[in-house]
Amino acid sequence: MLKTQLAYLVLLGLVALERGFELRLSRRNAERALAAGGIEVGAGHFGVMRALHAAFFVACAVEVVLLDRPFDPRVGLPMLGLAAAAQGLRYWAITALGPRWNVRVIVVPGAPVVTSGPYRFLRHPNYAAVVAEGIAIPLIHGAWITALVFTLANAWLLATRIRVEERALAEHCPQSERLDARPRFVPIGGSR
Repeated sequence: MLKTQLAYLVLLGLVALERGFELRLSRRNAERALAAGGIEVGAGHFGVMRALHAAFFVACAVEVVLLDRPFDPRVGLPMLGLAAAAQGLRYWAITALGPRWNVRVIVVPGAPVVTSGPYRFLRHPNYAAVVAEGIAIPLIHGAWITALVFTLANAWLLATRIRVEERALAEHCPQSERLDARPRFVPIGGSR
């Protein structure tokens, strides 16, 4: 059990380091967008989002170590696969957005919406990846309380964020209605 806990803590540390890289990239991209006339909207919920995502890593570690959650490979290995797939989706979205990607809601008036990469299929592939990771990463080592609490809190937060983001795109970006036919998170069937 101690070996799997240690391996899990290393995995959490690696994902947290990767998030640090993303935050640096985000900061640089946000500065570029603002310099190009970008407008930030919904900044009020950003602090809550930052706190929730930071607490996520702590909660995963604390639950696994203090509550001595076991590693069950029947659940943990598929969840590791789901977490890896979510990372792939996240980086596909980041690559498609290029210098437009950042963790804040910043729109550059007049810039067309991105409809390439995973945005061909979904309106919010990055958020779909966050939802999948919020479930998968804790369940890799049985942290089901963290998975449940984070998923519920994140759902509430994403409802606000998506509303803000979609309104900003509609107000400031031409052809934002091109995204309307796409499902938000899961590419089921044709267009919705």
